[in-house]
Parts: sequence; C-alpha cells; structure tokens
Amino acid sequence: MFAHLISELRHRISSQCRVCHAWPAQPVCEACVAQFAQPQHRCSTCARPLPEAVRQCGTCLKAPTALDLCLAAVPYAFPWSNLIADYKFHAQPGLVRSFATLLRSAPWVEPALERADALLPMPLSNQRLALRGYNQALLLARQLSEGKTQAKLLLRIRDTPSQHTLKRAQRLTALTDAFAVEPLKISQIKGARLVLVDDVMTTGASIFAAAQVLKVAGAAHVTGLVIARTE
Repeated sequence: MFAHLISELRHRISSQCRVCHAWPAQPVCEACVAQFAQPQHRCSTCARPLPEAVRQCGTCLKAPTALDLCLAAVPYAFPWSNLIADYKFHAQPGLVRSFATLLRSAPWVEPALERADALLPMPLSNQRLALRGYNQALLLARQLSEGKTQAKLLLRIRDTPSQHTLKRAQRLTALTDAFAVEPLKISQIKGARLVLVDDVMTTGASIFAAAQVLKVAGAAHVTGLVIARTE
C-alpha cells in the first residue's frame, strides 16, 4: 500500500516525459506517442505484425485459437518495454493512465470496448499477487471501463512458472488447467461478448488458454486486448 501511494505521488508531481524528458508533459508526451506508437497492421487473431493485405498469419490459419479478435497498441520494444516493466515490477501503477490512453487510441479498440458485455483482466495466482501487490491487468481494465470490468469471473486456479522463462511448448503445457470460470457466475459468460485484458503478449499461450476456457463456458465472442505484443 505504501509503495502504491508513493507511486501515485510521483505521478502527480512529475511533469517530465519518461521517454524524451520534455517538460512539462504527461508520463509519455504526445511527441513520443506519435513517434513510437504508429498504428501497425496485425494478425486479427494473434496481433503479430503482417503485411497490409493479409488478415491472419500462417500459424493462426493452421491452428486457430479461441480468440475471435486480438488487438495490441504497440510492439514490445523501446520505450514501451521499459515503461511496462516499471508498471508491473517497480510499483508504478500510476502509468496505467497513459497505457489506457494508448490503447484507446489504437485502431478498433474503442469499438471492441463499446460492444463488450464485460472486460476480464487476466488473473494472477495468489502467490504472484501477494508478491507484486496488485494485478496490473485489473488496473488497466478498470481504467478502460470501470463499469464493465469483472474481476472474479475468470479465475487463476494454478500457479505456473513465469512464462518468459519457458519455451513455447513448455508454456502451453504449463498452462493446462491454469484457468477456470467461477462456477456461480457461469451464467454471465454464456452468450456474452468478452474482452480479455493483459499488459504484454508473447507467444499468446496464457491469453489463448484463458479464451479457450471462456469459449467452453459459452462465451459468444472473445477479444484479446494487450498494451504490447512481441514481434
């Protein structure tokens, strides 16, 4: 709690861009957003960069995922990778405002939010939540739409190793039975349009596994929404 308050105070008194150090500015100034957040054509179901004329990547065509749509605002590269690390690991939740603005400015994000019945943050295990002190995906979902955010529909029922330490095949295996829908709220899933919110997408193993659980529970449409996507 103390770390959260310190971060909030830093956010309020800081008037310097975290990227170019321009003053006065938001945590990321308009010039840096314009330079580092240019819209990029991406695969419709995994958000990998693609040529303009191509709708889906070969991987998604060969092995379709449970996501109906996948949207990412920026590549996981400078300066966003550093800012996301600060947001997640260095107790700077105040950056969520800039990330939410970044997402809302990305193509197709506003319509996805408007059509959604609920935003579901990717859940953390109890162990990781205790270590970090907050769920960065939950903060982001609430910033995007407080009224639509449902934090207890999708559950993390099994802790798994940090995904960046595993190879792709290991990630898929590690996430088996990691997610579940709250049994008492399954009626809210059936026929619903849902948006899964997370900060970063790498192989997509986590968000694909969560989407599969929601589809099995009866969700009509699932969109993945992330700040950044690895290339």
